[in-house]
Amino acid sequence: MGARAIMLQGTGSDVGKSLLVAGLARAYADQGLKVRPFKPQNMSNNAAVTADGGEIGRAQALQARAARTPLSVHMNPVLLKPQSEIGSQVIVQGRIAGTAKAKEFQGWKPRLMGAVLDSFGRLAGEADLVLVEGAGSAAEVNLRAGDIANMGFARRAGVPVVLVGDIDRGGVIASLVGTYHVVQPEDRAMIGGFLVNKFRGDPALFAEGMTMIERATGWPGLGLVPWFGGAHRLPAEDAVALGRRTGGVAGGGRVVIAALVLPSISNFDDLDPLKLEPGVDLRLVRTGEAIPAEARLVILPGSKATIADLAALRAERWHVDLEAHVRRGGHVLGLCGGFQMLGRSIADPEGIEGPAGRVEGLGLLDVETELTGEKVLVEVSGRSAGDGTPFKGYEMHVGRTGGAGLERPLLMLEGERREGAVSPSGRVAGCYIHGLFADDRQRARWLERIGAASSGLDYEGDVEATLDALARHVAAHVDLDRLLAIAAAPAAEALTSAP
Repeated sequence: MGARAIMLQGTGSDVGKSLLVAGLARAYADQGLKVRPFKPQNMSNNAAVTADGGEIGRAQALQARAARTPLSVHMNPVLLKPQSEIGSQVIVQGRIAGTAKAKEFQGWKPRLMGAVLDSFGRLAGEADLVLVEGAGSAAEVNLRAGDIANMGFARRAGVPVVLVGDIDRGGVIASLVGTYHVVQPEDRAMIGGFLVNKFRGDPALFAEGMTMIERATGWPGLGLVPWFGGAHRLPAEDAVALGRRTGGVAGGGRVVIAALVLPSISNFDDLDPLKLEPGVDLRLVRTGEAIPAEARLVILPGSKATIADLAALRAERWHVDLEAHVRRGGHVLGLCGGFQMLGRSIADPEGIEGPAGRVEGLGLLDVETELTGEKVLVEVSGRSAGDGTPFKGYEMHVGRTGGAGLERPLLMLEGERREGAVSPSGRVAGCYIHGLFADDRQRARWLERIGAASSGLDYEGDVEATLDALARHVAAHVDLDRLLAIAAAPAAEALTSAP
């Protein structure tokens, strides 16, 4: 008998499916079950490197961590990474398969279903329970033909569905009952119950609402889940989270660190540990805002479209702010795409990001980048070149960077390989390594450099404690036994039939 499986689909985007799956994964793992997370199709520029040498969405990486299992490309077989003018980069089972605009991608779906079912079958073969997360809204019936992310997958793989509604945004009764009425009868039959998420206040006040939904749909209510206050302590799935402002007015001895929110920002979870430092006021600088003059450090995060984002940076006149910041003695750190922007030039001879060509960089580091070659996906470790502070992190990028600036590396990787560059003043630096601030040793050293006090935060320990708290939260408000009873072994014929 294969693994049991259950799929959480939403009435809309950002209803909290990712967080619920993470909480369920930890809760069921604590019961001794071998749990695997799975998302057939994801769209996010926030990705993680897997143990089998590919990449998956950051949400599935967090869910795998919650399930206490290594990351695998099969947990997210189709990952769309939006780029600027050319649509999205399509990652299939961890590797780049090409690029496609939204309309073109619809033609990809029939052949991608084969990869999706293959990956699901692999996970089902090694697990007691597969927790599947849908994408967007189950009610987007205009996209139902060829669907691989929601009901199309559920029907093909024989996986029952639990529908999740978000009460915080309002209209949850209409969204759940409305979904019941707009989906096909065959799809409706796959839904075994519903959850109402992000409730605030006295649960008794919505008891009648739960009953109304049950009567209108015939689906059992499996839980009314209150708002989880610790969500901000966990890595977010996509840039929607950046719309929720962090930081505020500097005070109480807090040091301002500014990070530029570029249109195609990627791997922005690099910033998460800084948000949790009580001595740091992290400012996310958005369109129409100036880089704060009081910032001690300005971070240029990763980008999925480096050249386009560099143009956007200039359009905002942030390059002028950066030059003034450096003249005042401020520090600048570029990570991955941000590192590339800090150099003298960026060339894209193969048109990887858009039209082939070459653009001038910010000229704050004496390096040049060419966007070519295979994508680098690897976990790394090493030490700071200057003071020997150790670190662990990962690389995820296309491009090769060279130039005299590399003679002053920021980091030394294992095998005494140089990585990154530091300006002669020591105040501007960049590298390809993600995850530096998640390493407590590196984060403390960076805070020391800019005159900020480190709190001694154990970031990885904090993530684990938050996942444990999330599991307790979900277990207290979701009928885990009934949810498990709804889960069914995937039909063998569904996994072996032609896409």
